[in-house]
Order: sequence, then C-alpha cells, then structure tokens
Amino acid sequence: MNKSALLLFFLFQVGTIGSHGAKIEVPRDYKSIGEALEQAKEGDLVVVSPGTYFERIKIPDGVTLRSAGNDEKGKVGLKRAELVILDGKGESSEDAGIELGEGSVVDGLTVTGMGKYDDDSWNKHFQTKGMNQSYDRIGGYNAPAIGADSVNAVILNCIVHHNGNTGIAIASREAPAVVKVQGNTCFRNMGGGIGYMADARGEVIENHCYENFYAGIGMEGGHPLILSNNCHDNIRAGIGISEGACPIVRKNKCHNNRRAGIGVRTGEDTRPVIIDNDCHDNAMTGIGVSDEAYAIIRGNHCYKNALTGIGLQTGASALIIGNECNENKAAGIGHREVGETFVVDNHIHHNGASGLGFDATSADSVSKCVGNRIHDNTLVAVGIRKGWNVQLVGNEISRSGGMPPLIMVFEGSRAEFTDNQLTGGGVASIRCAGTVLAEGNVIKPDPASKGGRGPSSAIWALPGAEVVAHGNEFLGWRKALLASEAKVIASQNRGFALNAKPFQIDKPHSGSRIANNQIGNSSDK
Repeated sequence: MNKSALLLFFLFQVGTIGSHGAKIEVPRDYKSIGEALEQAKEGDLVVVSPGTYFERIKIPDGVTLRSAGNDEKGKVGLKRAELVILDGKGESSEDAGIELGEGSVVDGLTVTGMGKYDDDSWNKHFQTKGMNQSYDRIGGYNAPAIGADSVNAVILNCIVHHNGNTGIAIASREAPAVVKVQGNTCFRNMGGGIGYMADARGEVIENHCYENFYAGIGMEGGHPLILSNNCHDNIRAGIGISEGACPIVRKNKCHNNRRAGIGVRTGEDTRPVIIDNDCHDNAMTGIGVSDEAYAIIRGNHCYKNALTGIGLQTGASALIIGNECNENKAAGIGHREVGETFVVDNHIHHNGASGLGFDATSADSVSKCVGNRIHDNTLVAVGIRKGWNVQLVGNEISRSGGMPPLIMVFEGSRAEFTDNQLTGGGVASIRCAGTVLAEGNVIKPDPASKGGRGPSSAIWALPGAEVVAHGNEFLGWRKALLASEAKVIASQNRGFALNAKPFQIDKPHSGSRIANNQIGNSSDK
C-alpha cells in the first residue's frame, strides 16, 4: 500500500474509532486521565470534563481522548479545549505531555507547563530576530507538549502554549509516521509551534501558530502537506523548511514573523513546493530560500516585507512562477549568491528598490526571466550586478518618472534582452557597464517625460561596456544609443528619436559598427 493510500485508510479508520468501543468519563469513572487511559482498550473513547489535570499521559493504541462538550468557539480555540487543561507545572521531563499511540486521537485539550517557559529568553531573542539562538534544539523531538513518534495518529483542536520545548512534534525515528494535525492553536512554546522531523508525513491543516521561539511550523526532514495555516509573530519563520524536507506548502497566511514568512534552507535535498500563500509584513523576506536548497514557488502573494518579497541566497535555486510581489522595501524578487532561477509570469510592482534584483555573485549565476510584468518600482525595474548571466524574454517593464535608468547592467555581468516592452526610465532605458545583447525590443520613454532628463537615451553604454543592439524599435528618446569608450554594434533598428543624431558613439572600441538602421527624427512625425 503506498503512502497516500495508507493515509486515506488511516483517516477512515480514525473516523470510526470510538463508535464501537466503550465510553470512559473523567472524573466520573476515574479521577485522573492517566488512570482512565490505563483501563482503555482499542476503540474506546475517553471523555474529560472541565478541570486542570497535573499529569503527563500516554494514549494507548487505537484510543481517542477528547474533552467534553461541543464545538462552540472560545477566546483562543474551542471552548471545550480551553476548559480541560493538562498542566506540567513547568517541570522538566524526558516524556511528552501527551504521547500518542498507534491509531490514537487527541481532540480538544489545553497542554501547558510541559517544561519551563522562559519569558526573558523569549523577549531577548524576539528583539534580535533569533540571530543568536542556539540551533541544538531545532529538529529534535525534545519532550514536546504533544508528541507522535513512529505512529499513525491524529491531533485535533488542542491549545498548546507556554511549554519548554516544541508544542506538537511528529517524528519517524523508528517507523513511518503519518499524522494529521488540524485545528490546533500553538503559541509561546520554547521550540516551534508544530514540528515534523525525521521523514514524518501527514497533514497540517488550519492551525494557528504564533509567538513561538523558533518557527510557527517547522520541518527538519519532514514531508507533510501544510495547508491553510495562520503563522505569525514567530521568532524565526512562520513556516521553516530544512534538512531535506519536501513538503507541499499551500494557502497559508505567514505574516509579521521576525524573519521570513516562509524560510527554506540547508541542502539540495530540501525541495518544497510553495503554492498560493499570503506572506506579508515579515521582518525579513516573504519567502526566502538559501543554503543550496531548491524550491518551486508558484502563485504566492508577497508584499510589504522589510526586505524582499521573494529572496534567494547562498547557492539556492528556484522556479518562481505566477507570483505577485509588491511594496516590499527592497526588491520584489532578490538574488544573492544564487545558483540558477527561472522567473516566469510574475507581477512585480511598487517595491522600494528594484523589481528584479541580482546582487553581485562570486559564482557564475544564471537566471531566465520570461513574461513578467515589472512596473513602477522606485529605483530600477531590473538591476544586474557582477557575475550574473540573465536572459529577459517577453517581459513588460515600465516605470513612470524618476531619474535612475529603467534597467542597470553593471560591470562584469551579461544580460540578453529579447522581445521585451520597455517603457520609461530617467537617464536611460538600459544603462550598461557590462555586456548586453538587445534584440527585438520596443523601447520608449515615459510619455509624460518627453524624452526624460539627463542623457535620456534608450541605451547608454558606459566605458568598457559591450553592446549589441539589433532589430529594436526606439520610440521617442532623445538618442537611440549613447556610448563612450565602449564596443557597440547597432544594426537594423528602427523608430524615431528627438535628436537629429540618434546614435552618438564617442571613442568607440575596435569592432564597433553602426549600420542599416532606420531611425527618423521626431520632426518627421
């Protein structure tokens, strides 16, 4: 039986647990939850009435543990969950607060005080965005408040807070684990809110994870479906993915976290699929990928983050398709020391620096950018620094007003522009100190600028640049091409310019050639 079939079979079985077994009530039948569970058999339902129970418990195989009451909403979660409290009194232990057995279910308890919650440490690391946190407890099982290790189980509607380690931990340390975690609220835990590790699988659905010491939901080698969760104000990422984890992360809200909304790192075997998430107002990036990890990032909305909407660094690679990135303080999509990216059909607009940013890299980094809409970013639409080889094909790139060029290609980089629509830019549409091939583009200034300010050239080649411009349409710049001490080849371009001399090439390098262009003067129009 494959993993998907196993999960469906298990969840069906869960739906029938308790329907044919005995019902045991606490404290009517037994004074403590632990005593009731000791007597329970597979298929039994243990129902707990409101009260505070100072215990750590293990749910036997096939037993369901549930709080008494209906599904009326309370202040934090379900009202019945708020009224049944399992309290560890802050004491340390090697045991989980609740340990689930094979095929067991826990539904609607509050679990707190399982290990020491340290408010001073929480506040200190919150202020520093977790920069000085120890990594030694990340990814470990570490006596969680609720744990399921090497079993198939279900965890529903629990409130898990102020514990000394991870709130809910799932692991496959000795045998495969498929665990469903749904409708829980996890906050102020000294680990992550929910953690999947050591190849654990399952579903994490509609949980609320906030103000946890590490990530709201973290995966170290786990591979669950992460769907429709709300993760905010955590000290690290809202959702953290590392150490070979390959989850599907879909339709989550990740906001106001102290680092990334969704953070991906550590190794080329870490390969998540990140789809249709809403990531905003995070203190670093909306979605971040680093440390040679690879991600498919599709259909997400990343906005108002303190750095980039989507940011890649330190050897990461990604397919970035159909996202919207806007109003981020730095780049809409930013690259730093990245391996390879494919950036397709994104809407990138109104960011504080660049739309697409490629920081200087020591490696030979490559990006292909196709069919994107990049408009009204504050400084440049596209900035390409040393070490990059970037292809831009069929993009719509524009900006109204402003002095900076629309696109800046720095020394030591190479860019190919093919069949793009470039509109606007202050001193130039493309300003180049590196190597540029521009072919088949339509390049026109902002209509309101009447040619822009400064040099106001469609292409401006700086000393040392190499530019080949072939088959472009220049519409209304003062000059089609301005160059000084550069190698320039311009052929079969057409259109019109405001200056009677559309090509100005000062001190051209050997091999420069201007031929077979048809650039009229605006007076001919």
